[in-house]
Amino acid sequence: MISSLAEDEDKWLAEGIAGIQHNAYYMHRSVDSNNLREALKYSAQMLSELRTSRLSPHKYYELYMRAFDELRKMEIFFKDESKHGCSIIDLYELVQHAGNILPRLYLLCTVGSVYIKSKEAPAKDVLKDLVEMCRGVQHPVRGLFLRSYLSQVSRDKLPDIGSDYEGDADTVVDAVEFVLQNFTEMNKLWVRMQHQVRVMVLVNHILFGDPELRPSIGLSGLQGPSRTKEKQEKERSELRDLVGKNLHVLSQIEGIDLDMYKDTVLPRVLEQVVNCKDELAQYYLMDCIIQVFPDEYHLQTLETLLGACPQLQPTVDIKTVLSQLMERLSNYAASSPEVLPEFLQVEAFAKLSSAIGKVTIYSGGCAPGLRFGDKEPNHLVIETQVDMPVVGAITLYVSLLTFTLRVHPDRLDYVDQVLGACVKKLSGKPKLEDSKATKQIVALLSAPLEKYHDIVTALTLSNYPRVMDHLDNGTNKVMAMVIIQSIMKNSTCISTADKVEALFELIKGLIKDLDGFPVDELDEEDFKEEQNSVARLIHMFYNDDPEEMLKIICTVKKHIMTGGPQRLPFTVPPLIFSSLRLVRRLQGQEGGVVGEEEPATPKKIFQLLNQTIEALSSVPSPELALRLYLQCAEAANDCDLEPVAYEFFTQAFILYEEEIADSKAQVTAIHLIIGTLQRMNVFGVENRDTLTHKATGYSARLLKKPDQCRAVYACSHLFWVDDQDGIKDGERVLLCLKRALRIANAAQQMANVARGSSGPVTLFVEILNKYIYFFEKGNSQVTGSAIQGLIELITGEMQSESTTSDPSTDAFFASTMRYIQFQKQKGGAIGEKYDSIKV
Repeated sequence: MISSLAEDEDKWLAEGIAGIQHNAYYMHRSVDSNNLREALKYSAQMLSELRTSRLSPHKYYELYMRAFDELRKMEIFFKDESKHGCSIIDLYELVQHAGNILPRLYLLCTVGSVYIKSKEAPAKDVLKDLVEMCRGVQHPVRGLFLRSYLSQVSRDKLPDIGSDYEGDADTVVDAVEFVLQNFTEMNKLWVRMQHQVRVMVLVNHILFGDPELRPSIGLSGLQGPSRTKEKQEKERSELRDLVGKNLHVLSQIEGIDLDMYKDTVLPRVLEQVVNCKDELAQYYLMDCIIQVFPDEYHLQTLETLLGACPQLQPTVDIKTVLSQLMERLSNYAASSPEVLPEFLQVEAFAKLSSAIGKVTIYSGGCAPGLRFGDKEPNHLVIETQVDMPVVGAITLYVSLLTFTLRVHPDRLDYVDQVLGACVKKLSGKPKLEDSKATKQIVALLSAPLEKYHDIVTALTLSNYPRVMDHLDNGTNKVMAMVIIQSIMKNSTCISTADKVEALFELIKGLIKDLDGFPVDELDEEDFKEEQNSVARLIHMFYNDDPEEMLKIICTVKKHIMTGGPQRLPFTVPPLIFSSLRLVRRLQGQEGGVVGEEEPATPKKIFQLLNQTIEALSSVPSPELALRLYLQCAEAANDCDLEPVAYEFFTQAFILYEEEIADSKAQVTAIHLIIGTLQRMNVFGVENRDTLTHKATGYSARLLKKPDQCRAVYACSHLFWVDDQDGIKDGERVLLCLKRALRIANAAQQMANVARGSSGPVTLFVEILNKYIYFFEKGNSQVTGSAIQGLIELITGEMQSESTTSDPSTDAFFASTMRYIQFQKQKGGAIGEKYDSIKV
């Protein structure tokens, strides 16, 4: 049926176009022969094609444009009196003899346009006559297109300031009256289509709802009720621009100043908008008013415009209308600082907030400009539209907040009041899960961050965290990430413990598991990104005052300790390093400063660090905890705190013994312990011997022989430290190196037994390099003959058939030999030292 209707409509349109073309042909011949009567006859017949009621607005527009183009040619003919030989006054009378009213009025408008241009009669009289005469066509579609044609041909002939048609008898008021009257009539015609829709729906419902009538229906034009309504609403929407053009024409009239707009134009237009009581018309026309008239006019007539909003139909999308209004005013405020006093003068924020909902501007309880006892205007859109969804209300608050941040950036109380109004709207409701609503909340909370580039400012807003509390857990985390990204982007330093406390309250969704949202359900990549962001955030906490910095550290510790085992490996390390940074600032202090509170000292901070890392080691994350213990030990060494450093090493060894079982992790850990211990200079002989004995013992007990060998020869550095007097124990160095050689030899033998070949001699070459290192450092226990013997051993092993050849090992040994040769050739003391070594 639908395809049949479309085919019928195409056929009717083709017939109409053919009729226009046929009559236009004879009309052109009459014009060429200067035959006025014949030209009028065929033009009227041509325009009769527009009398059809069978076409949809879209198809009717195509037909109308064909006729419009032909009428432009007739207008040119009417202008040239020498051709048709009839005065314009007589011509104006003559065209009114056309038989049908629609062709008559199209021709009358065309001639009227020429009549005004001739200035033989006042423009206002002709315009008034035309707009009144057009009332003769009351069919909605035909009437709308006729009046649209009238608006089109007269728009450049209105008596405006500076126009050719302005005179003593013709004023701007006449032009405004003409456009407003035409607008009023067009709006009535447009709205009337809505009632036709209802009638059609009712008829179809009766017909289709009665089973006895269904067989008798053979009309192809009848459709189901819902489809009829949908189709007709679409057709009405297609015609809206015809009505809106009148408002555009009004906005282009130069003579309309603010007073005329305020006293005449806007009230008349709003009267039509409110009285039509049609959802589609009200929304579209309010949008037109906002878009076509100047921003400064909107500002000065804000109360009038807002006063119309609660009077609109409850189903009108008023949130979009007000959002667009506030967006325009916000852009106007941002365009130039010079216009900001105008906003203050008209109290724009008070009026907008009053219109949107109850945002108490002053603690006294009454809006600016109103005395106690006065009745405030009923402009409360959110209250009057009780069915407005939450997302609509939040959208309004987002627009109001954007307006506030642009117009009153210094008034944080205004910003907080808008957020408070949003909290009030959301109170008593479950957490938002609607994606559109949560997206708007994120926009609302992001606006202050984007404006002030400073989370510290947002932290002063008491209602900011209260809005976040209404977000679902997932969106709460999204907003927390937005806050962290803002801090990182703007390099914002959070400098007090109170601000850190407030910030962690905002981003608690990233710090700990929220109710009903276990961490196990998170995507692993997303979780890592979130926790790395928190880790970077911790480095943004800083204060030059050690006491305040210690408070910040304690605050961070309190929050991150609630994060659970999966978060601690991410959040503890930055806290540790932030604390160590403070320790190094306090290096050398022992406390004892007189004051009300216990001062920040390295000892106190190390106690805190020990507790924190202990929590991490129980997660379990022993490898990370061991690294952090060693970092703290180094810091204690720099502060000359031997007992503290020893305790940290003790904890590291306990972790190594009890928690680290993986062989690869053990190798990494023992090398970290050896390297850190080698750099320590705070220990006395007894403590150092205890720790080095432990390190060498653990080295020799690694699972794989090559790992044992490398760890043992690394321990040799514990007994020979260049920059520290007293720790140059050549015998124990040599003991470590010999022990490493025995382990390397055992590894070769095991490889020979297991695989039939002894494998590469890489370990021997590595030990040779250690021998050379200590030989050059002046260790008397490491002699040239020992190096010579090791070289011969390696050479023999490499030449052995059981040894597996390895290019990298061969290159390593060759490079070592070249180094020895280079040292021999230096001459002097170095050369003499290497003389005994033969290469």
